[in-house]
Amino acid sequence: MAGLLAWYTAAAHKAPLDSARGVPLPVLGSEQACEAYRGLPPGWRQDAHAGMVALPAGRFQFGSTQGYPDERPASAAPVRMAGFWIDQTEVTVAQFAAFVAATGYVTEAERQGGGVVFSVPTPEQLQQRPLAWWQFVAGADWRHPGGPGSDQAGRDALPVSFVTQADALAYAHWLGRDLPTEAEWEYAAKAGQQGDTLDDAPRDATGKPTANYWQGSFPILNLHEDGHEGLAPVGCYPANAWGLHDTIGNVWEWTRDAYSGPHQPHMNGDTAAVVGAQHTPAQPMVIKGGSFLCAPDFCVRYRASARESQEADLATAHIGFRTVLRTP
Repeated sequence: MAGLLAWYTAAAHKAPLDSARGVPLPVLGSEQACEAYRGLPPGWRQDAHAGMVALPAGRFQFGSTQGYPDERPASAAPVRMAGFWIDQTEVTVAQFAAFVAATGYVTEAERQGGGVVFSVPTPEQLQQRPLAWWQFVAGADWRHPGGPGSDQAGRDALPVSFVTQADALAYAHWLGRDLPTEAEWEYAAKAGQQGDTLDDAPRDATGKPTANYWQGSFPILNLHEDGHEGLAPVGCYPANAWGLHDTIGNVWEWTRDAYSGPHQPHMNGDTAAVVGAQHTPAQPMVIKGGSFLCAPDFCVRYRASARESQEADLATAHIGFRTVLRTP
């Protein structure tokens, strides 16, 4: 195993440096870099691998022995994975806008008339109804994340949100790509690392948060020690060992897998509960990575092994995605 991890590490240092045609990846990993980024990687639409990192084949432990019951390892033996390409960051507003401009695609939230929006509730609202931080807002969609009157001006480098699984798949297929399976996503997020420290809150040795998640008492008090009260532009935090940014926190990420197995009730709130009778929940799918709303006192899913279920056709403020390209 030591030899395998050494090979992982060597591959990690090489993978982020170039793509298939030698087009460099954006240099990210700090507040200054992410603020300067405009959301489109070099070679975008010219290079089939633009903005992607090549991951090596290998093995990893799927799941965790430290998290919720639904994260327990799927098997006692490590899972073998083929190599594949994966986006360096979550898909940005700029990337998704380019897809819409080229295809005329209309998202499910636009067709359904709205999406689920987060807002900090008052103490009175918390007493009046469960999940008071969620509300269905007519007119909320990827272009108008706060509903009518809001827009994405100056937010090109934010991860696109208010996209359903079908929307994410449509974008991926436009590029000849796919959504990751749950195993592929977790393999990429763990980046050749193993052990119980993967289940720790994402902070560095000095205590500084290394991902965009909730610090404070959810949902009332957000201390935003990580520098962001809501969504952050992609790439503001250090990459993992394979050069991938924001696999933990910022937005949950769609996978292509249906949710199965035990369901842990301590979650980030069932967004479908606030939609009403007009919405018939679709097949629950696996989302991974946690979001800016995951807190140590609620959710606690800012970890690579964490998993959650989400209705495939419900657009929300805290879910985005990244794509993969499998090697033949």
